[in-house]
Amino acid sequence: MGVSGSGKSTLAAALAADLGLPMAEADEFHPPENIAKMAAQTPLTDEDRWPWLESLRDWMSTQAATGSVITCSALRRSYRDVLRTAAGRVVFLHVDVEIPRLNTRLAHRSGHFMPPALLESQLSTLEALEPGEDGVVLANDTTVENLLESARAWLRSNASASDSIDEQNPS
Repeated sequence: MGVSGSGKSTLAAALAADLGLPMAEADEFHPPENIAKMAAQTPLTDEDRWPWLESLRDWMSTQAATGSVITCSALRRSYRDVLRTAAGRVVFLHVDVEIPRLNTRLAHRSGHFMPPALLESQLSTLEALEPGEDGVVLANDTTVENLLESARAWLRSNASASDSIDEQNPS
């Protein structure tokens, strides 16, 4: 989870490859209307997001037997609450980046419908993980390899999520 440009897709792809799990990019679940709104620099409303979040939840449930990795901004607790209703255990790895780095990344990103102008609305919407939410904040301030290792270390240290990780990639 995290705002646009935080590195959540990069981490998800690396983690999915490392663990041999299926991955879904939440952006691919948006209906055309949502993409058009964001491309026009119009922030999505909760009403825009509920069906999108429910489709992500449903996809996660179909993968519960093996596990999966998804990317999703999951900016509000209420959005994470929808995702948490998927079958199986749902954990959140919040990828966090300093704002100047985010601005630089978004300014140099091409081919993505999310314009840099919407970063401020995402930052103002973002609600930190709360006590009782199964997850961790990971600082994305060095390399992808370090971010991946931080994610794996947290997953290993958190019981049932680590079972498949340790079996597939003992360290």
